[in-house]
Amino acid sequence: MKIAVIAANGRLGSLIVKEAVERGNDVTAIAREENRTVAKKFLKRDIFELTENDVKDFDVVITAFGAWTEETLPLYKTTTEHLANILANKNTRFLVVGGAGSLYTDESLTTQLFTTPDFPSEYYPIASNAAKGLDVLRKRNDVKWTYISPAAEFVYDAERKGKYQLAGEVFTVNAEGKSEISYADYAIAMVDEAEKGNHINQRISVLWK
Repeated sequence: MKIAVIAANGRLGSLIVKEAVERGNDVTAIAREENRTVAKKFLKRDIFELTENDVKDFDVVITAFGAWTEETLPLYKTTTEHLANILANKNTRFLVVGGAGSLYTDESLTTQLFTTPDFPSEYYPIASNAAKGLDVLRKRNDVKWTYISPAAEFVYDAERKGKYQLAGEVFTVNAEGKSEISYADYAIAMVDEAEKGNHINQRISVLWK
């Protein structure tokens, strides 16, 4: 399978690349700076420089883009829009690393976590902007997208357990009442979805069992 990973040099992007490569996939890393991943194929591009021609031969395009500053947070929406536009009306599937804040509080799907009074104020800017990226996708019926939200506690250097629990739109906790996952196990879930394509035009979420 031919997979492209955008923002591949980042902590999560590089782990997704590693997971996909180790499974024998044909992986191309895409980043603005020199390749720092295990991928043998590399395309040096800013997201907004990517064209239809750049992505036309991939089975799956994954974006691991992340933003952390006030100036860059709006890029969650605009990068998603750009990538959706160049992938429109194609068989290529578009997988997006999402956020947990846009998960819903219950099955009525009316209240998102980041809008609740107890949601940590320091995470509101990231959560609300990441949610705008999801909103972009929900309006598209011309793109085969999947948005994957991690658990609330999303830990870079936590262990790789090699397993996870799949959930949907509603915020979910495990038997211990926790919502946690490591970057490495999230990468497993992302590549599983890339290979299987079981949730086209859906948002799913993942956490440790």
